[in-house]
Amino acid sequence: ASLGEVRIAAALPLAKAAAVHVDADDAEKDVAAAAAALGAADLGDDDARFTVDGAEDHELLWFGVQEIPQLIG
Repeated sequence: ASLGEVRIAAALPLAKAAAVHVDADDAEKDVAAAAAALGAADLGDDDARFTVDGAEDHELLWFGVQEIPQLIG
């Protein structure tokens, strides 16, 4: 496991959540590119690792669960 990595083995009821993390709109392209490059980065591709690392430059936005309807509405 990496620093900050969380893995959940089963579905988590929303009632157990206190907040949600959301990428800001300006992170969309970098996060999509990082997701596409993740497999290659795990296999040691330096360019892919650079792409994945670039997504980490974006701060996650935090919202309380009561704000979810406004986020997806």
